[in-house]
Amino acid sequence: MVEQIFKLTGGNDKVVEKIILDENLHYMHVIIKQSDGFPEHYTNAVVYMTVVRGIVSLQLDDQDYYAYPAGTVLKIPVNTKMNLNNFNPETLELILIKAPPPDVLPE
Repeated sequence: MVEQIFKLTGGNDKVVEKIILDENLHYMHVIIKQSDGFPEHYTNAVVYMTVVRGIVSLQLDDQDYYAYPAGTVLKIPVNTKMNLNNFNPETLELILIKAPPPDVLPE
């Protein structure tokens, strides 16, 4: 086999899984229930975020929270302050891609 195969976890329970971590990119799959999220942090790479289902509520740098529905793809610059939450009753599912990955960013 030439290709590599990776599987994503399904369901509605909280999941933060690192699917691919290599020299080209970091590919992560996230499922978050209502009233959950990530602690405030600064992005350590350019983040490409795809909202697969639900609505993500994001506060970036000093902006207000904005809500992005399923089907939205966001590009978030490196070193951006981020608050990510699910304020909605529907389960939130995201794909996060960091490219280039943090360990190969130029200084």
